[in-house]
Amino acid sequence: MNALSLLRSRLATALAPLGEDVAPLLEMVKPSGDPKFGDYQANFAMPLGGKLGKPPREVATQIVESMDVSDFCEEPEIAGPGFINLRLRDDWITAQLNAALADERLGIEPAADAKTYVIDYSAPNVAKPMHVGHIRSTVIGDALARTLRFLGHQVITDNHIGDWGTQFGMIIYGYKNFVDREAFEASAVTELARLYRLVNSLVDYHRIPAQLTAAAEKIAQLEELIADADAQSPTDKKEEKKLAKARRRLDSQLADARKEQESLTSKKAAVEADPQLAELAAAHPEIGARALDETAALHSGDAENQSLWKEFLPPCLEDIERIYRRLGVSFDHTLGESFYHDRLAAVVADLRDKNLAQQSDGAVCVFNEGQPAPMIVQKQDGAFLYATTDLATIQYRVETWQPHEVLYVVDHRQSLHFDQLFATAGRWGYESLGLQHIKFGTVLGDDGRPFKTRSGDTVGLDGLLDEAIKKAHAVVSAGDDAKPNGAELSADDRERISRVVGIAALKYADLSQNRESDYVFSYDKMLALNGNTATYMQYAYARVRNIFARGEVDPEALRAAGAKIVVASAAERALGIELLRFSEALDETVADYRPNHLTSYLFELANRFSTFYNDCPVLKAETTEQRDSRLLLCDLTARTLRTGLSLLGIDVVEKM
Repeated sequence: MNALSLLRSRLATALAPLGEDVAPLLEMVKPSGDPKFGDYQANFAMPLGGKLGKPPREVATQIVESMDVSDFCEEPEIAGPGFINLRLRDDWITAQLNAALADERLGIEPAADAKTYVIDYSAPNVAKPMHVGHIRSTVIGDALARTLRFLGHQVITDNHIGDWGTQFGMIIYGYKNFVDREAFEASAVTELARLYRLVNSLVDYHRIPAQLTAAAEKIAQLEELIADADAQSPTDKKEEKKLAKARRRLDSQLADARKEQESLTSKKAAVEADPQLAELAAAHPEIGARALDETAALHSGDAENQSLWKEFLPPCLEDIERIYRRLGVSFDHTLGESFYHDRLAAVVADLRDKNLAQQSDGAVCVFNEGQPAPMIVQKQDGAFLYATTDLATIQYRVETWQPHEVLYVVDHRQSLHFDQLFATAGRWGYESLGLQHIKFGTVLGDDGRPFKTRSGDTVGLDGLLDEAIKKAHAVVSAGDDAKPNGAELSADDRERISRVVGIAALKYADLSQNRESDYVFSYDKMLALNGNTATYMQYAYARVRNIFARGEVDPEALRAAGAKIVVASAAERALGIELLRFSEALDETVADYRPNHLTSYLFELANRFSTFYNDCPVLKAETTEQRDSRLLLCDLTARTLRTGLSLLGIDVVEKM
């Protein structure tokens, strides 16, 4: 039973006669921050009093008199100017805890209005190693899928991989011109990744002269604007302040332009300083255009390019699946861009037939009101774009799965693309389909910039996982060695536990952040045995399980014997209420698709358990009934921690 939902339901009935929109008022009913103010608090009397022209305390009194919560709450209290404090009845808490104890779902009721969700996440590019940039989309999407399924929704996960397009044109060109056959036979994925990087670097090199010219022109323009600003004589302080602000903005733009110029110059020099690269660059001056030709040939059905693409794809897909197995992530479908290629021409034709798309400078575009740029669905040369594929994907998903909602777990930098996509899809006939961009921030290094290796390369996901497991092994070993009676874990146990702890630390560190925020990556912080980390949660779970091991108690047998939870002390009550708030945490998590609500709940639960453990002897309780009750509270805590962590894609261990 969800106490918060129950309270809001009863308060909605009491508020209805006032003639106000109750939804925002009910959002002001929340768990109390201090137990002395009850378990929940309703703080809407102040704003409501202002609207009704009545003293807030009078409004609060009127609401309390018309609400009925006596079956699960003590008599409501009105405090201060009109706060309504609500305290759950101890017998109700006890009854709900015992009901949860006997329920495999811990008392979590499936959603009454179950929906069908399609969740689009991870989406790596084939033939490029997965890197740190994929971790956020992958673990956020997986956590949302698990949580929505647990709540009773139908969830279809679809990994919309990049297995088509320009990157394969580059790889095919590289294969035809630069392949190392021996390296390809040894590891196709490694060699294809090398070829992509090589071709991409040569394409970039040949673009640099034009980019340097543009950068020089921009710098000259900014220097001229700055000189004009310096020549002005402000007539008053207001104008002087405005001019100074403009000058600072110009200085910042100039600094950025010079950095870009330096970066381009450095890249150009690096290629020219490498004899092999310089020779290849000189031998392939039109590499950018030729790679595009290979892409066009692939898309038009060229037999050789199609054959190469089919040869490259299986080992690349298997390498991606290997990473997912390490992460414990799986998908219902993996439908890449290539899957939709045959639909694209029809999508553009339909958009034109419905007068949604029109010719503009040779390209076919959709102009949506209020957006800064059109969405291009077909280029001048006839090529289609990501936008076209995404529209075809929406069409296919609706035809095949009839979803109510489609969630795209994608980097915040793609916000404009999704604004354009959703606006176009709505006008195209999908206005009733819920389309949401579940955006997220960037993983940063200690320098506050996107997390890179020391050499400046993007950090590979494989290496990231290896390092997390290695560092977890050090933490697990140190903890085991420090045990009072000596180490308890075998070498194999340490290895197994380190894999679980290391992967969990990576996932939880990401999921515990507000997804829209950037965060600084730190192995030490994510593996800490205190604070809001997976390691702390796993330790709390293992600590509970150790109580049963030391007492030689089987929790299932204890439940089957008919033992009951009895809430007596303040610490027991506080832990009990926190256990009952699991349902609230899940509702909050899916309300705006933020797994950090669930991690915050689990952290608070672990803290409540720690207080309980310190204040309430379990195995040495005063009576058998008290011992059994506290053991059952421990059992329910462990099951809730395990279930909550599993919804985040995180495993637990019995010992640490």
